[in-house]
Amino acid sequence: MKSTDFKFPLPKNLIAQHPKLPRDECKLMVVDRKQKSIETKKFKSVIDYMDEGDCLVLNDSKVFAARLFGLKEKTNAKIEVFLLRQLSQEENIWDVLVDPARKVRIGNRIFLTKNLFCEVIDNTTSRGRIVRFNYRGDFQKYIEKLGKTPLPPYIKREPTEQDKDNYQTVYAHNVGSVAAPTAGLHFTKELLRKIEKKGINIAPITLHIGLGTFRPVEVEDLTKHRMDSEFFYIPDSTASMVNQTIDNRKKIIAVGTSVARVLEANTTAGRMIRSGQGWTDKFIYPPQTLKVVDKLVTNFHLPQSTLIMLVCAFADKDFVMKAYKKAIKEKYRFYSYGDAMLLV
Repeated sequence: MKSTDFKFPLPKNLIAQHPKLPRDECKLMVVDRKQKSIETKKFKSVIDYMDEGDCLVLNDSKVFAARLFGLKEKTNAKIEVFLLRQLSQEENIWDVLVDPARKVRIGNRIFLTKNLFCEVIDNTTSRGRIVRFNYRGDFQKYIEKLGKTPLPPYIKREPTEQDKDNYQTVYAHNVGSVAAPTAGLHFTKELLRKIEKKGINIAPITLHIGLGTFRPVEVEDLTKHRMDSEFFYIPDSTASMVNQTIDNRKKIIAVGTSVARVLEANTTAGRMIRSGQGWTDKFIYPPQTLKVVDKLVTNFHLPQSTLIMLVCAFADKDFVMKAYKKAIKEKYRFYSYGDAMLLV
C-alpha cells in the first residue's frame, strides 16, 4: 500500500462548516463488510445495529480552548499561541505553536492580559515553542475564559460560542484534546440512554487527540510514516467490560478511530485488553487488520490521512473507496462536522 492509494477528489462544498442539529439527525452510511451492501440511514438508527450484551467504547477526552491570542512585549505584534500540551503543571510549561513564528524568539514575552504572559524558553520546530506562563493557579479556568475553540483548519470561519458545545461530545470528561473525537459528536444524551436501556454496555477510554490527526501522510512508503504520540488511559473497569464482552462472544463497537487505535495498541496475544495509561503512536493501515473491534463508527475522512487508512484496514480498501464515491455522489457532509459511517 502507498499513500497515493488513499487519494480521492473531494468537492470543497461537501466539507461541513457547521454541525447538523440535532446531532443524531445527520446521515449514517451503513457499510456491511460481509454482504458488501451500503445503506443510508439517520444516525439515531445506529442503535439498531447493537445487541444486548455488546459493548460501546467511547473516547471521553474533552477539547479545551487551545487558541490563545496575545501581544508581543515592546512591539505589540499580535501573536497566536496554540496550546498543544502541558509539560509541567508545577511550572506551567507548555508545548505550543506560535503564529507568525518569525516574530517569536527565545526570551520573548507574549502578554495575553495586562498581568498574564508567557515567556518563550525554547524552540521545537519551525512554529513550535516551549513557553512558561507566569500564572500559578487553576490555569484551565483562564484558558476557557481567554481561549477560542480549536476548530479544524478546513473549517473556514472563526469559532463561535456555539462551537464550544458543538465541537464537544456530550460525554466529554477528561480535558486534553485539541481536536474532537468526531465520531462521538453524533451521540445525544437521549440516544445514549436508549442504548443503555437496550442492554448495551458503555465503556470509556481516553485518548487526547493532537493536531497530527489532520496531517496527511506525505511519504509514499507507509512504513516510513511516523504518528505523533498521544496520551491514552484505559480504566480497569473498561478493560474488564471489554474482555467480558469478548468472552461472551458479543460485539465490541468502537466510536471513532481514536478508540480503535487505543484498543488495538493494548491488545494481548489472546485478544484481551490491558488497562493502564501511557503514550501511543500506533499506526494502523492495510494489510494490518483489527483484532478487537467488531464494528466501527466513524466520520468521512481526509484523503491520504491515517484515519482513512485505519478504516481501510478494518474493511476492504476497494469497498471503502466505493462507499466514499457513493458518499460524494449523494452529497454526504465530510469531516468533523459532517455525516457518519458505521462499518459492521
